[in-house]
Amino acid sequence: MKMTRWVAACALTLSTTFAFAASSQAETVLQLGHPTASASHYGVAAATLGDELAKRSNGKFKVVSTPNGAEREMIESAQIGTLDLVVTSTGPVGNFVPEVAIVDIPFLFKDYQHARAVLDGPIGQDMLKLFPAKGIEALAWGENGFRHITNSKRPINTPADAKGLKVRTMENQVHMTAFRQLGVLPTPMAFTEVFTALQQGTVDGQENPIPVITSSKFAQVQKYLTMTGHVYSPAMILMAKSTYDGLSADEQKMFHEAAAVAAKAMREKVASVEANGVAELRAAGMEVITDVDRTKFQEALEPAYAEYSKKFGKDKIDQIRNYAP
Repeated sequence: MKMTRWVAACALTLSTTFAFAASSQAETVLQLGHPTASASHYGVAAATLGDELAKRSNGKFKVVSTPNGAEREMIESAQIGTLDLVVTSTGPVGNFVPEVAIVDIPFLFKDYQHARAVLDGPIGQDMLKLFPAKGIEALAWGENGFRHITNSKRPINTPADAKGLKVRTMENQVHMTAFRQLGVLPTPMAFTEVFTALQQGTVDGQENPIPVITSSKFAQVQKYLTMTGHVYSPAMILMAKSTYDGLSADEQKMFHEAAAVAAKAMREKVASVEANGVAELRAAGMEVITDVDRTKFQEALEPAYAEYSKKFGKDKIDQIRNYAP
């Protein structure tokens, strides 16, 4: 009787030990950073990626997300392997893979359908292949949305109205070139500093898609929203190449597939917020200017387009503008 109990106890202990060991060996914790609040479209992409990886790997991979990070610093961390995954806008990405900055040219994309077709097609997929040489694996194109200008000084209907405003931008030379051409004073700073800078009047305004403006509560510190839609801003799901290279071929495929699902969820969240976000900002007290002379903005940017053509090649710009799937 005693022997039977002892054997049973040993068997239970061993089975528990083996189960714990198997569980410990199976779970790989991956750190992910993104720049905005957890409830934002970035947070949706991060959560979806984590859920998909856990499901597809039977719990082997666990993603721990940290919101409100500085994008450039997070990309640098992925590059050196101290951060596994990043969901970021393309704004700072051009500092690492210069060719990607072409997508930040103002008025390059006609609409969401056009932008998504370009990025999901050969042009966008070829860009993703440029990342491994820089120590990063690009898993998928996500979405940030069309960018609009907010400020605390005055309504903007034409480029002349924007002249002299001090506007926060990302550290992105394509964006900064365009704003300088409009007579705006571009002021690059990390996104994590923007709300305080607007609140204190360090800058007059900023430019971002509706989902970022709403999730960041910029209506609390900005009076005017001008629906310029001046730049379509993609997002990207990036991975440290050192982490990626440690995966098996099947696991690498799994990460790309999971990222594609996360990117789709991110786009759906953007579409959902776009549908209601402007009304939400109006209700929060913002004056929304929809009567924007986009033609005048494009005409004012002609010298900047000449500079972009020299930098990226007019043929490549035209290829994107004229792309039809």
